[in-house]
Amino acid sequence: MDRVRDLASKNAAVIFTKSSCFMCYSIKTLFYGLGASPTIYELDLEFNGKEMEGALRELGCSSVPAVFIGGKLIGSSKDVISYHLDGSLKQMLMDAKAIWL
Repeated sequence: MDRVRDLASKNAAVIFTKSSCFMCYSIKTLFYGLGASPTIYELDLEFNGKEMEGALRELGCSSVPAVFIGGKLIGSSKDVISYHLDGSLKQMLMDAKAIWL
């Protein structure tokens, strides 16, 4: 769990994904569309991806993508889409200095 927290806190926006996950691709595309360049960790391609996935579950994110902004767990795709629809996702990214306007 410490490794996941450490990786999540080193960049403004971090997404833990799986390379074959459509929702992961959609969330990455959303971030790119908003002007963010998140750090991506593909759990199915990482050496210790299974352990990282278990740590994400312990942190409260039961599925990928697991999105962190400013070192804080935002949630999975459902949460990110909700924040995007209510307009708060862009502000979170701005506050974390993942995007500038």
